[in-house]
Amino acid sequence: MAFIDGTVVNVALPAIQADLHASAFQAQWVVESYALFLAALLLVGGALGDHFGRRRIFALGVALFALASMACALAGDVSQLIAARAVQGIGGALLVPGSLALISASFPEKERGRAIGTWSGFSGITAAIGPVVGGFLVDHYSWTWAFLVNLPMAAVVLLIVWRHVPESRGGAAASARLDPWGAALATVALGGIVYAFIEAPTQGWRAPSVPFALLAGIAASVAFVMVELRVRSPMLPLGLMRVGNFGGANLLTLLLYAALGGGLYFLPLNLIQVQGYSATVAGAALLPFILIMFALSSWAGQLVDRIGARLPLVVGPAIAAAGFALFALPGVGADYWTSFFPAVVVLGFGMAVTVAPLTTTVMNAVGPELAGIASGVNNAVSRAAAVLAIAVFGVVMAWAFDAGLGQGLLDMGASPEAAAFVRAQRSQLAGATLPPGADPAVAAALRHTINAAFVSGFRCVMLLCAGLALLSAVSAWLLIGRAEAIDRHTSHGR
Repeated sequence: MAFIDGTVVNVALPAIQADLHASAFQAQWVVESYALFLAALLLVGGALGDHFGRRRIFALGVALFALASMACALAGDVSQLIAARAVQGIGGALLVPGSLALISASFPEKERGRAIGTWSGFSGITAAIGPVVGGFLVDHYSWTWAFLVNLPMAAVVLLIVWRHVPESRGGAAASARLDPWGAALATVALGGIVYAFIEAPTQGWRAPSVPFALLAGIAASVAFVMVELRVRSPMLPLGLMRVGNFGGANLLTLLLYAALGGGLYFLPLNLIQVQGYSATVAGAALLPFILIMFALSSWAGQLVDRIGARLPLVVGPAIAAAGFALFALPGVGADYWTSFFPAVVVLGFGMAVTVAPLTTTVMNAVGPELAGIASGVNNAVSRAAAVLAIAVFGVVMAWAFDAGLGQGLLDMGASPEAAAFVRAQRSQLAGATLPPGADPAVAAALRHTINAAFVSGFRCVMLLCAGLALLSAVSAWLLIGRAEAIDRHTSHGR
């Protein structure tokens, strides 16, 4: 449920935007409201499971996720959908960390590796089929079915939990205090910054609510760090960032997953609204990416055993940067196989080289007793990176789109009336409508101008993603493996 919903909504966004008459920035909130609460409360969800019982919190998360999915499908306007998606994110934060914790608690150590491998395999499969199934439902039925499909799945999951899953708690973690202040400040920090960047293109940076939200987000971020350094049981143990490779691995995660989450948010919009692909085809466009990662994950894991993590964590993000740069090449009317497919393959290979060594580095940087916390922190960092990147990249897209649209209307010699009508629609980005009753030739020229403006923004976003991926490679070169090298040198010296 969680992995499908994480990928299916991007494909459904153009249909949601058209059906609910939403602006492109309101459509951003449909994704961001879910991702924001999931990222901010993920660590809290794991702590609640340790404290009150993993089975109980997991089941509560599944039930809340299902009810919120029904509310999403029944939403009559975009504001209701955004609110329902926020509740869905809270449900996801309760069930996602609980799933792995239940596996760890329910299987003996000799069987645990295979059980977690099965979990990872099915996660990859659902991530791959989610956009395809979602695209099919959007094309043949309605975007509401992308949410309604969660209801029968939730019923089956709750039945399995009730009949087969034993209750477990987190031992010493169960008696530890929760960190409500940390959770609240993390939510305000992410929410304030995301609100400012999403609303700035429509309200303007001088609108009182925009700088106020940004300042509130920054202030909450500072307060969050201070609270986490002082509280007895922090949801984010900042001391871990000073341990071995852990800080370097999480900096790499922040940069690379910002590029991945922010860049791939705009890809389905390009494929559907600009290139004219159906939702099903757009959903299948990233299948090679998922399949390459799935096929090469074992090989990439063996790389760590043979040559260590540092080299793959430099080379992998560098290859991913080349993939992002390739996405900047296609124009309007591009063929998938010659334009987008090479970029998808190169990006998939780069991420395949990166993910297994990155996970191994995170888990090996701390002792086994902290492995769960380390995994949770890295997961939360990756999700927070995507949340922030989508918001910031939206500003970049809006700026480049406005510039490209203005120049394009000038170059085509659009009439003042037509130009004013199109400019009034600029908050829709590529979903902008054309003046009613326009001459077919003029309408075609206006549509091409709108599409070309979106492509110019898409290119800026993808080049920014390439830059972030390169920075993540540099961070790995500078930070990963140095602690081990120093330790080995010291031990030889003794």
